[in-house]
Amino acid sequence: MPFEVLPTKLDGPKLLQPKAFGDDRGFFVESYRRSDMMALGIQEEMVQDNHSRSSRGVVRGLHFTVGRGAGKLVRCARGAIHDVLVDIRRGSPTYGQAEGYDLDDDNFRILYCPPGFAHGFCVVSDLADVVYKLDAYYDPATEREISYNDPALGITWPVPADELQVSQRDLDAPLLADVADGLPFTYAKS
Repeated sequence: MPFEVLPTKLDGPKLLQPKAFGDDRGFFVESYRRSDMMALGIQEEMVQDNHSRSSRGVVRGLHFTVGRGAGKLVRCARGAIHDVLVDIRRGSPTYGQAEGYDLDDDNFRILYCPPGFAHGFCVVSDLADVVYKLDAYYDPATEREISYNDPALGITWPVPADELQVSQRDLDAPLLADVADGLPFTYAKS
């Protein structure tokens, strides 16, 4: 199997370390093979690829999709990010807890974000390209967010607060406590 599964404190997400092959010419890494993902318990069929480019200090998130939710495979193809997931599944023993993961173009790590988690990241390099696969087509009617700086989540972003660049949408996002009653996700031990 070309992926090692690294430990996470949250039940559901998977942090994958692919095998990379490199020499003085560069590297080769297989970042996705559906049969291997399925063997690791990632059953969703990915139907859409997205790519974002951001500069240092940009925070994108914390976003999630309502309805059945959407699973994501996230990796940083250029630069470095601090990626964060927040458990928003009712009844989960880690509900409201956040976990951060460092993804960059040296470690090649891939983060699986299952439905029931809010996702966001902060760019720590001068520039970062983040690519992610989704198991559902983007639909703005189902897109939601919670505040990236909700004090109840205890997220420490790796860039000083006065250097963060945040969209108006994310600045206006509600606290988790303000949307908790309307969340459609429930915990099922994986």
